[in-house]
Amino acid sequence: MSKPSFVEAIVGWLREGYPQGVPAQDYVPLLALLRRRLTDDEVAAVVAELISSGQVPVDSADIGTSITKVTDALPSEDDIDRVREHLPAGL
Repeated sequence: MSKPSFVEAIVGWLREGYPQGVPAQDYVPLLALLRRRLTDDEVAAVVAELISSGQVPVDSADIGTSITKVTDALPSEDDIDRVREHLPAGL
């Protein structure tokens, strides 16, 4: 048996937890749980992108732009902070 995809795993988890369907009042909390977060590899890729671009120093907009380039997704403040924590001092 093959491993289910990420989406299939989430749908299966939701179906087990909510066999009668998700109540409307649970939509927002569920979406908060399912929010995407940068992986460690993506953080490293964004840091590498920023360093190789030579943009020194970088600000939140630069980090956000690089996150979007790497992931094709809008960055969250948490993602920007995670990348900032991994930048070498002075960037």
